[in-house]
Amino acid sequence: MRVVIAEDLALLRDGLTRILDAFGFQVVEAVADGPSVLPALSRHRPDVAVVDVRLPPTFTDEGLQAALQARTRLPGLPILVLSQHVEQLYARELLSDRGGGVGYLLKDRVSNVDQFVDAVRRVAAGGMVMDPDVVSQLLARNTGGRRLAELTAREREVLGLMAEGRSNAAIAGRLFVTEKAVSKHINNIFSKLGMPPSDDDNRRVLAVLAYLNG
Repeated sequence: MRVVIAEDLALLRDGLTRILDAFGFQVVEAVADGPSVLPALSRHRPDVAVVDVRLPPTFTDEGLQAALQARTRLPGLPILVLSQHVEQLYARELLSDRGGGVGYLLKDRVSNVDQFVDAVRRVAAGGMVMDPDVVSQLLARNTGGRRLAELTAREREVLGLMAEGRSNAAIAGRLFVTEKAVSKHINNIFSKLGMPPSDDDNRRVLAVLAYLNG
C-alpha cells in the first residue's frame, strides 16, 4: 500500500515513515510544507495520504486544504489528517467531503502504533476514522442542537462510536450488547435526525456531520 506523508516536524515525519515501513506500507514520498503536498499527491497517486493539518509557511490549514484540493484531481483519495488539537471546523470540513475514506487523529494517537496503523488501513479501505478524544470533545460541545437533544444517552454513545468509524459489530463489542440492539439504536438515531432510509453508508457520515454542526 503506497502512502504519501506530509508533516513538517522532521522527527515525527521520520517516525511515521519508519512505523509504516515496518508494517508493510510503502512511503513513496514524505514532504514538509503545504506547497509540496498537492504535487506529491498528484505525482504518486497514493493509496492513502497522511497529512498534518497545519504546515509551513503559515501553519494554518495548508495540509488539509491541499489534501482536499487533491481530491478534485484524484477523486476518492483517502485522507488521514493529523492534528495537534481538536479543531471542530477542520473535522467538519474533512467529513463534509464524502469522496472517499477520511480520518481525523490527534498526533498523540501516533504513539499507539497499533491504533495508528489500524486507522491508516481503515481509511485506505474507504472507511471513516475519528479519534476518540475528538469525538468525546465534540459531543461534549454540541449538546444544544434540537434533534441531537432528542437522542438518548445510549444513542449518543452509539453515535460517538459511529464517528470513530466503528462497525456495528465493533460497537456491539464495546457496549456489550447484540448487533441487533446496535442496529435498533442506529435506526433510532437516523429517524431522530430526520434521515430517510438509504441503501448506502452516507447516512452514517451524515449523522456524524449532524453533531459536528451541533
